[in-house]
Amino acid sequence: MATENSLAPSLLVAMPDLADPNFCRTVVLLVHHDEDGTVGLVLNRPADVRAEDLCETLGVSWRGPRELGVHWGGPVQPETGWVVTGDDALACVAGATRVETGIHFAGSLEALRIVAAQPPERLRIFLGYAGWGPGQLETELIQGAWVLAPLSHPAVFDVASDQLWDHAWRLLGIDPATVISTPGIH
Repeated sequence: MATENSLAPSLLVAMPDLADPNFCRTVVLLVHHDEDGTVGLVLNRPADVRAEDLCETLGVSWRGPRELGVHWGGPVQPETGWVVTGDDALACVAGATRVETGIHFAGSLEALRIVAAQPPERLRIFLGYAGWGPGQLETELIQGAWVLAPLSHPAVFDVASDQLWDHAWRLLGIDPATVISTPGIH
C-alpha cells in the first residue's frame, strides 16, 4: 500500500527516446516505492512461456486457460516469479501486498499454487522484476526518461501488450504521437 510521498501505486511510462532495450516503450506497474528503492513489473513484455508450462516445470498443477501467457517483469532476477491478481485471491498469502483496492501482488510459490489451482479472472504472472535503488527512479524522472500515469485496472489486466504504451499516454490525455522528451518530472 502507498505511503505518503510514494510513487506507488502508479504506472511508469517510458518516454519515446528511452533507449534501454529492457524498457523501450514499456509500461511498468509500480508496486513498491519508498526511500529504500522501487519495485515494479513491466506490463507489456510477453515472454515465450505459457503459465501452464511454467507451472509444469515447478511441479504445480495448472487449472487455468491454456493460452494464458507469462510476461517478463523486468531484467532483475528473471528466475523469480511474481503474481498479480485483480481480486482478493492473494489476500491470505503470507507476504502478499495490496497494491490498491482490488489488486494484490506476491512473489512466492504458495501464491502461484493458489492461482494455478483456481485462477482468478484477472491474473498476470511475471518472471523477473524492475528495480531501482534509493533515489534512482527519482533521478530518471528528473532526467526525463519516464512519466508517471495513474494506475488503472484495465491497463494492468485488459489492454493488449502492443497497445498498452499508447493507452498509458492516453490515460494522461496525451496523444503519444505528440510526445517530445524533455528533462524534468512530468
